[in-house]
Amino acid sequence: MLTAGSESLLKLVELEGRGRALVASQPLREGQIVLKDSPILLYSAFPLIKSQSSSSASYCDNCFRTLSSTANIASCPSCSHNHLFCSPNCLTMATAASHSPWVCQALTRLRDCPSLVSQPLERQLQARFLIAAYNLALISPSNFQVLLSLQGQGSPSDGPAAQFLHSLIQSLCPPPSLPLSIELTAALLAKDKLNAFGLMEPISSQLDGQRSVRAYGIYPRASFFNHDCLPNACRFDYVDSAPDQNTDIIVRMIHDVPQGREICLSYFPVNLNYSTRQKRLAEDYGFTCDCDRCKVEANWSDNEADVIDDNGNEEDEDGDEEVMDEDVDEQMIAADMENGDAVGETDFPHAYFFLRYMCNRENCWGTLAPLPPSDDAPSKVLECNVCGSLKNDED
Repeated sequence: MLTAGSESLLKLVELEGRGRALVASQPLREGQIVLKDSPILLYSAFPLIKSQSSSSASYCDNCFRTLSSTANIASCPSCSHNHLFCSPNCLTMATAASHSPWVCQALTRLRDCPSLVSQPLERQLQARFLIAAYNLALISPSNFQVLLSLQGQGSPSDGPAAQFLHSLIQSLCPPPSLPLSIELTAALLAKDKLNAFGLMEPISSQLDGQRSVRAYGIYPRASFFNHDCLPNACRFDYVDSAPDQNTDIIVRMIHDVPQGREICLSYFPVNLNYSTRQKRLAEDYGFTCDCDRCKVEANWSDNEADVIDDNGNEEDEDGDEEVMDEDVDEQMIAADMENGDAVGETDFPHAYFFLRYMCNRENCWGTLAPLPPSDDAPSKVLECNVCGSLKNDED
């Protein structure tokens, strides 16, 4: 399932205890692009019920670019008050694919359904996903089979959501010539939970540091990347700046790795503390992480009475909040150097990662990766995968 360009760089293998994984087929260099992947499915991250979100019209409903006041905005003739597009061309493409007449009708009926008004945002987003997935089965059966082949099986915990959404869609807007079942609905919800990537809103629009998602996408090849709390690669998207295929995601190496090494992404910002990371991985992905970083930090947690507050931050017994602070990392590295130790010989061996590869912009918490090498020479400029800021490595 890897593209021709990435087949020579990455190999899909089965790793004991980790399932399918991508490993380096050859030595990989920092900044090297190892994968460019296009989504087989995209759907909006905004609630179906319009009253719950006034910002959903700020993005194109096909390519999810930010709509500007100068854009040649087009609207769907059947639901113009709900779906806007950045150009007539985007509307035309959407009508033939992501916003087909059936999708338009289904979303309209769901939006007007009283039983969905009282549902939480998660359930509304699941409804959006299912409409997109059923539509994929209608317009591209081969890609629908790709979706079904991804990791994730329906489980008893998915039962209530699957039952509710199956009955709702079956009664209001059953897709033509597609047999629905609760089992299929549950399986699809599991695929979404384990494989969806978020396309984020611009960081400039976030005043409190909490970035929101503008859309979710299923990227079939990128879905094979496993998680590591200290990743050796990170993904970039250029939704608002790429001239075409702007919803593609690009995976670049953070640092050099040898042949045979597994290539991993972090499923969330790397600044999260141990307890929060483990909680999110268990709840969202169903596994416990035992990466090198977690093994170190687990020893800290064993010796401390940690408490998780309502925001998912770690507190000590006195109620003082602990956060991953880059200044602390710098102090640890400086202490090493003063004592004549190599970086990495303290109780915090991954401090160097945060000093070099974490963005220092306030409330960003993005990961830095070098720009692609030029003429076989590594780049000295690192790019943040969240805010897009550039940092000269010499600084």
